[in-house]
Amino acid sequence: MAKTQPRGSAGEPLLPSAYPSPYLDHHSPADADSYVLLVPVRRLRHRLRRGCRCNCLAPLLAALVLLALSFLLWPADPDVSVARLRLAHISVVARPAVAVNISAALKVRVRNPDLFALDYSRLDIDVAYRGKALGRVTSGGGSVSARAVSYIDADLDLNGIRVVEDAIYLLEDLARGSIPFDTVVQVEGNLHFFFFTVPVKGKIACVVHVNPQNQTIVHQDCYPKVKNCELILPSRS
Repeated sequence: MAKTQPRGSAGEPLLPSAYPSPYLDHHSPADADSYVLLVPVRRLRHRLRRGCRCNCLAPLLAALVLLALSFLLWPADPDVSVARLRLAHISVVARPAVAVNISAALKVRVRNPDLFALDYSRLDIDVAYRGKALGRVTSGGGSVSARAVSYIDADLDLNGIRVVEDAIYLLEDLARGSIPFDTVVQVEGNLHFFFFTVPVKGKIACVVHVNPQNQTIVHQDCYPKVKNCELILPSRS
């Protein structure tokens, strides 16, 4: 009778596997009881990506905060507008030379959009006819609180201003009943920005058509003039 060989244990494979298990160290002896656990690479990559995202977002958020603060704190020019213009008297004299007499009252509105108080030194009003200056009126200074509005009253009196080059055009406008005058209102001041002094300037230009016959304003058109401000560092004294 043929002898039967003893069967191996139930867990032992009949044939050796060509691919060893990835969780076993195949360099160790077969009868060793120690095992080596390999960490999946995906979790390590995921942690590295999360750390890189956090490191990249922090400088970006800091830059956005700095841009927002500079936008809010950086000084801007004051907004100047003519709240009221009342014509008191205007006349044109032809002899002995063509001259203009103008008397008017202005109320100028100055709005400070900054977070710091504005100290303006003066208010200038320039009057011109067809690009030729007729005269300037200067008013005193004052202050405007942060993000506030202030009104400045100014009286314009120009008497006996001769018009030589454009005398013919002035007489034609007089006969037509509408004389255009160019008026420029300018406010100059300083903003105290922490330890710095920032000079600012606001301008508004108006074209005012007046009727000398009935002493009224026919039409007026105003538009702001934008001026850049420059930074002056405090002097070391």
